[in-house]
Amino acid sequence: MLNLVTAIIKPHRLESVKDALQSAGVTGMTVSDVQGFGRQGGHTETYRGAEYVVDFVPKMKIEVLTSFDNVDKVMDLIRDAAVSGEIGDGKIWSASIDRMMRIRTGEVGADAI
Repeated sequence: MLNLVTAIIKPHRLESVKDALQSAGVTGMTVSDVQGFGRQGGHTETYRGAEYVVDFVPKMKIEVLTSFDNVDKVMDLIRDAAVSGEIGDGKIWSASIDRMMRIRTGEVGADAI
């Protein structure tokens, strides 16, 4: 069984998360620039003396395909590398993947990771 671990983290924590995953033998991940808000609901900034509200906060979305046996390990690695203890650290979740295929070789399932 395969799982997709998805994490939304602060942009400046990306390098530490990438390094932690690579050092643990994780072979691939997808990263996207995203925007959103959680409990903090955005923030205010001052630009050239004018204050304005930023409704969506910039974040990074990380996606890692892994076997079911490694889900907790991957989630723990991401958390340990991304945590600052401050509001807006992000979220991590996992979803089951029914089927996956590597385009180049046609391999399916765990062989396609």
